[in-house]
Amino acid sequence: MEAAYKSGINIFDCAEGYADGESERIVGLAIKKFGWKRNDIVVSIKIYFGTAHSASPVNNLGLSRQHIIEGVEGSLERLGLDYVDLVYAHRPDTNTPIEETVRAFNHVIAQGKAFYWGTSEWSAPEIATAWGVARRLGMVGPLMEQPCYNIVESEYVHLYAEYGMGLTTYSPLSSGILTGKYNDQIPADSCFADRDSKESFIAAMNRQYGGEDWTGKLDVVRNLNPVAERLGCTIANQAYAWILKNRRISSAITGASRPQQIYDAVKCFDTIKLLTPEVMEEIEGILGNKPVS
Repeated sequence: MEAAYKSGINIFDCAEGYADGESERIVGLAIKKFGWKRNDIVVSIKIYFGTAHSASPVNNLGLSRQHIIEGVEGSLERLGLDYVDLVYAHRPDTNTPIEETVRAFNHVIAQGKAFYWGTSEWSAPEIATAWGVARRLGMVGPLMEQPCYNIVESEYVHLYAEYGMGLTTYSPLSSGILTGKYNDQIPADSCFADRDSKESFIAAMNRQYGGEDWTGKLDVVRNLNPVAERLGCTIANQAYAWILKNRRISSAITGASRPQQIYDAVKCFDTIKLLTPEVMEEIEGILGNKPVS
């Protein structure tokens, strides 16, 4: 986090469900340790999955008024903060009336415990419904969406221009695939390294995430390598730059297990300048997944 802050990154994203709330505790400790001014950083949380080991799991899940209010209170307590800048509905909740969810998030905002609310992995119709309810009630609708979005997973195409929403995307490197380090084998220092098994990367990904077309994704990465080499950048920075080139995207959330990964990632801002229309057309030709309006 210190490496990120010194590199000009000021948004820190966590959720109640990450490591049973531990991510929020660590973010709060770092803010205090480094003495950062509250208005110099943006802190976001996500509510839906609750925390583990709850005595009442039914009340500790979803987007009911109870869980939204209690969930935000719990996140603030773990963070050691009086408010967060953004609070996301981590997933849609089909078991709770959307009006109840809209009212609850507006209640949190009215109490000064969050400035804005948004969604994560909601569909365009679900967001439009929430906005319809908010407008009918004279309330604030969801102002940001947090989808998975990267070169090999760009099926999320909703831009929400009608509502002025921003996209804060996650998984820019597609679980590390877009670093290129998995092209041949699993590196020993990778989070997918398994000391007790000689399984392939494909098998490891299938075991953890399910049977997607990981072979096809690796082929895309290999085909993108020559473009990155010609530009004089890493394939990871090419992936970051491709995302941030999209004017609809407000920010891209990335993770790092060591400071050097942060320092390498921010070099993408030099790469963005190299992504001319001709280069973008070449990349999109390799991807073959450009959204059709």
